Formats: sequence, structure tokens, C-alpha cells
Amino acid sequence: MKAVVWHGIGDIRLEDVAEPSIEHSQDAIVQITTSAICGTDLHMIRGTMPGMVPGTVLGHEGVGVVTEVGSQVRNFQPGDRVVIPSTIGCGTCSYCRSGYFAQCDNANPGGSRAGTAFFGGPESTGSFPGLQAERVRVPYANVGLVSVPERVSDEEAVLISDIFPTAWFGARLAEIAPGDTVAVMGCGPVGLFAVLSAYLQGAGRVLAVDGVGSRLEQARLLHAEVIDYTKEDPVATMVELTGGIGPDRVIDAVGVDAEQPKQGPAVQEGLREQFAAEVSEIVPQARPQGDTWVPGDAPSQVTRWAVDAIAKAGTLSIIGVYPPTMTHFPIGAAMNKNLTLKMGNCNHRTYIPELLEMVAAGSVDITSVLTQEVPFDEVVNSYRAFDHREPGWTKVAVTTA
Repeated sequence: MKAVVWHGIGDIRLEDVAEPSIEHSQDAIVQITTSAICGTDLHMIRGTMPGMVPGTVLGHEGVGVVTEVGSQVRNFQPGDRVVIPSTIGCGTCSYCRSGYFAQCDNANPGGSRAGTAFFGGPESTGSFPGLQAERVRVPYANVGLVSVPERVSDEEAVLISDIFPTAWFGARLAEIAPGDTVAVMGCGPVGLFAVLSAYLQGAGRVLAVDGVGSRLEQARLLHAEVIDYTKEDPVATMVELTGGIGPDRVIDAVGVDAEQPKQGPAVQEGLREQFAAEVSEIVPQARPQGDTWVPGDAPSQVTRWAVDAIAKAGTLSIIGVYPPTMTHFPIGAAMNKNLTLKMGNCNHRTYIPELLEMVAAGSVDITSVLTQEVPFDEVVNSYRAFDHREPGWTKVAVTTA
């Protein structure tokens, strides 16, 4: 079968890989009909999320049809249409039972303290083959699959595999109260869903910060007050727009990507040395670590802006991806403003059923975030356009059926 395979920094290929099979009684095999390209995938390709194993299939967003189930999967059968949560949980440990599926004790083969397990990631996350493939093995399928209502399309469902629940989780972490002013840092797909989620959870105003015109326009269409950091000081503007106070809540929907080179694609097809030179030039603190390049010791620009702009006693929610190699944060400034910091990987399985029902009921329209739909054989070229942040390439669905 065909899959998108990581071979090294800037080197991904659409190639033949082995068919998945049932390995444990709780497994299921799913024929993928729609997957997607995510900003998190770029962290693997750029090397800023270390520990990728050559040969790993990429992708952690997927919708498909069940083709086979293990003997202990009693709630699904071949022919069922399902969405696959990006993070993997067993459903039986104390963390999963409390809704913290991203901190499952059993899913990560590295052990209970190894951290979040998810599809298509580095060795530390379990090296589970990803969802940018024709078929995939889903572990713990009795909880790792969610049935898709007939009224929800594949294009809608794939947005609920990762980015909508991640943004919803981020708004929940921000502790939004009715009438709050919320700032969203980054208007990529998660940021756009964070704008939508903030309003749905009661925000009175939403400010949206980005430097890409097409993404700012998408945020404006969601009724956010947009701030272009390439044309004005975002901190000063946020403070001015809030009467000198600052936003009550800030959601960082960017993460480590804010420190990555803005010119030159991550997908270089073998031009690893050129890409490494670009990283070194644009991010002077970056340093080699084996076959990866990891960020240096400076805090990200986004976290500095967030801490500087937010109101005293405000809440900062961080859902943008930061690898363990990032160890610095403006803790002094945050402490002296009495800020609350909440962050983490989304517990997708907790929120997906609720969000599917919202979409099925027609109470929320999420399709505007999806800007491209491409066939599987165009996925590598689509990665290039997505990495360049070309206009009209905010979120990319990949059809494999």
C-alpha cells in the first residue's frame, strides 16, 4: 500500500509500505478515506521535534472505514465509518478514565512516564505508523475510534480528528468567562478554530495575531479583530485595543514553529545541508542533535508577546507544540503578573463525540478552515505549498479513496 514516509530532514516520500495487520486483540484496521496535513507534521520534517525514526509513516488525522477488528473490539465492525483521534489512549487506566487520554499510562510503549502517544510521531511518542496511508492499524480501537454520524462529511470529520478538539481544549484551558477578551496567537488552522472555540465558549471579543494576510482574512471572517505583526507592534496593539489593560486570556496556537525559517521549504528532497544552513542562519540558537536540529535556549517570540500583552492575573493557554528540548520561558515576567499558565497535548477522545454532535446538528460551520483538498499522489507537493504558507493553503485534506 502507499504511504507518506519520513526518511530524514526535508526528505519525505510517497512510497509502498507493508500492509498493517491485527497485532493485538483490541486492534482494528481502518481503510483511510481522508487524511490531512498538519503543522505538527512540519516539526518532524524540519527536525525540530527530535527522535524521528527513518521509515515512519507520517500523519495523525484520519477518517475511514473499518475493514477488520480484533477479538476484543466489541463495539465496531467492518463497514463502520469512523474518525481516529490523533492521540492514543487505552481507555482503562486512571488517566483515560479521568479524560486525560493524552497522558495514558499504557498506550506509549516507553512506559507510564514516557508521555503522549500519537500517530506518525517520533520514537518518544511510540513510533506508531501514521494516518497518511491507505490503511492503518488502530490500537485500543474500542476507544480509539469514534463513529461518524451520516450528517457529517469526511471533510468535516477530518477536522475533528485533531485541530478542532485541540482548539476547543485550548479555549477550555484558557478559562474563558462570558464577556472575556481573548487573544489568539497564530491564525493557522488550530488558531482559526481557537477563534471559533473562544466565541462558542463565551468570549466577548477575540483578537487574532498573525503575519500572513490570507490567514488574517480568514480570522476576520470569523469576526476576530485582526493584528498583523509584520505591520504593527502586536503587544502595543493588543494593549491599546483593550483600553490599556491587555486581553484577559491568551491562547498560543503557534508553538515552536514561530522560531522556524520563514523562507525555504522544509521539504527539500535530499537538500538536508541547505535546510540545516537555513535553520542555523534564521535561528542562531539552533543546534544539531544527531540527525535533527532543535531550537536553542531562547523562549519563543510568541510566548514573550503573550506574557507581555496579557492582563494582570490573566490566563495563558499553550496548545502550540513545543518539544522537550525547549527549556526556557519568561517565568519572571509571568510570575510578577500573577498569571495562570495551562498547557498540554489535547485529550482528543474526550472532546470528539461532543464536537461531532455539534457539527451534525448544524450548530457550527467548520468547513471554512479547510482550504485545499488534494488526491494522495499530490501529497508531497502539497506539503511544499503548506510549508511556504502560500495563500489558500491554510488546511489541506488528502483523499485516499
